[in-house]
Amino acid sequence: MNQFFNNKKLIILLISVITFISLIAYSLTNNREDTSIPQQVGNDVTGSIARIFSKPAEVVANFVDSVDNLMNTYEENQSLKSKIDTVYELQVKVYNLEQENARMQEELELKSTLSEYEQINASVVSRNPDSWLNQIVIDKGSQDGVEVDMSVMAGNGLIGRVSEVNSTSAKVLLLTTSNDTTNRVSAEIQTESGPVHGIVNGYDENTKKLSMSQIAPDAVINPGDSVITSGLGGVSPSALLIGSVKEVSMDSYGLFKQVTIEPAGEVYNIRFVTVIKRLSGSGE
Repeated sequence: MNQFFNNKKLIILLISVITFISLIAYSLTNNREDTSIPQQVGNDVTGSIARIFSKPAEVVANFVDSVDNLMNTYEENQSLKSKIDTVYELQVKVYNLEQENARMQEELELKSTLSEYEQINASVVSRNPDSWLNQIVIDKGSQDGVEVDMSVMAGNGLIGRVSEVNSTSAKVLLLTTSNDTTNRVSAEIQTESGPVHGIVNGYDENTKKLSMSQIAPDAVINPGDSVITSGLGGVSPSALLIGSVKEVSMDSYGLFKQVTIEPAGEVYNIRFVTVIKRLSGSGE
C-alpha cells in the first residue's frame, strides 16, 4: 500500500515536470525575446487558466441574461393579459349598457302608444332558471298601485299578467308558461274583413311562438295580421298588442282554425316592464 502511494506521488511529480517543461518550450517557440522565461511561463499559465474559466463564465452570463429576458417577457405578457381582460370587461359593460338602453327605448315607445291607460313602470328583480318561462318578479307592489290580474307588457307587446302582489314587489305569470290553464288571453286578429276572435292559450318553446285557437273555421286570416287583446275576458284591457300571425292551419279535429303568433313582447331578456291598469270602459 505504501509503495502504491509512493508511485502515485512520483507520477504526479513527473506530470508536473512535463507540464512545466512543455510550457517553457511553448514560450520559447513563440520568439518572445523581450520577456523573461519565468514571466512567459506565468503569462502562459494565467492565459490557460483564463481560457479554462472563460467559457463557463460566458455560459453562466448567457444563462443569467436568458433568465432576465424570460422574466421581462413574462411580466410583459402578464401586463398585456391584464389590459386585454380590462378591454373585455369594458366591452361587456358597453354591450350591457347598449342592451339596457335599447330596452328602455322600447319601453318609452310602448309608453307613448299606451297614453290612454294608466301605467306603472317596473324592473325585473328576480327570475328563477327553473321556471324561466313561467314567471318573473318585479320591484313594484301594492304600495305602487299594482293589483292582481293587471296586464304586463315588455318590449312592444303583452307578456303576461300579475298573479301575486306584495307591498313592494309582485309576481308576473308569463304568456309563455307551460300551464295552459292559467295563460289564456282573449284575443282578436285584425284582418281586412274585420276582427276575428279566439284564445291565446299556449307557447312552443322550440319554435318560440305563441298559439291561438278556437277561431271560426271560415275566418280569412293572413300571415302578418296583428293580434291584440280583445278585452272580452274581463281581465286584460282591449287593444294591447300580442304579436302578429305567422301561420294559419286547422286544428286536429278540423273544427276550428288555429294560428301561430310571433310575439311582439320580449320573451327571454326581460329587464323592464310596464304594468297596465284596466280603466273603466276599457274592455267589455
